[in-house]
Amino acid sequence: MKTIDLSHTIKDGMPVFPGTETPCIKDVFTHEVHGFWEHKLTLFSHVGTHIDAPAHMIKGAPTLDKMNTDRFIGPGICVDCTHRNQNAPVISIDDLLPYESEISEIDFVLLNTGWYKHWGRNEYFTNYPALSPNAARWLMEFDLKGVGVDVISIDSAESSGYEVHTILLEHGTIIIENLTDLHLLPSDGFIFSCLPLKFDEADGSPVRAIAID
Repeated sequence: MKTIDLSHTIKDGMPVFPGTETPCIKDVFTHEVHGFWEHKLTLFSHVGTHIDAPAHMIKGAPTLDKMNTDRFIGPGICVDCTHRNQNAPVISIDDLLPYESEISEIDFVLLNTGWYKHWGRNEYFTNYPALSPNAARWLMEFDLKGVGVDVISIDSAESSGYEVHTILLEHGTIIIENLTDLHLLPSDGFIFSCLPLKFDEADGSPVRAIAID
């Protein structure tokens, strides 16, 4: 069995959504003083590679801790959107249609824009490729567990609201953001896993997202 890590490393000073504090990771206990090593982690629930729960945008919707674990694992495909760039950043239905038959048989759609290559630079936060509302509605015609992207948000940076978030989350479809290395995924599909931390009222959670080939 081969696994492919699709997650960014959580660390001090890492890129975060504008307005969010960066994680703070401190040594509290050390081998030299205490005989063991332990860190204190202070971080927001949507830091790094993470899941958005329906409750993130929809009041009264399920939180991650209330969802069955099978919601976070299943067959997936990767849609090549690398032709989308700063000059044509909208991911449309036309980009998804060639994958229609595969989408009808899987649980997760991951959109490979190649934008993760800008991780750690200012370009990561602006004019990135993003799913159009119409394309999001088209995806909701399928029985998907989740949609994943390798950008900071599934909504465009120029969006005045969270329309794509709302379209997906109203259907109970989880959103996985800040994925990385999607170019490593096999073209014929894989098993995708994005198990979240189980904390009370989890509106979102960092995940160790992986693909199993």
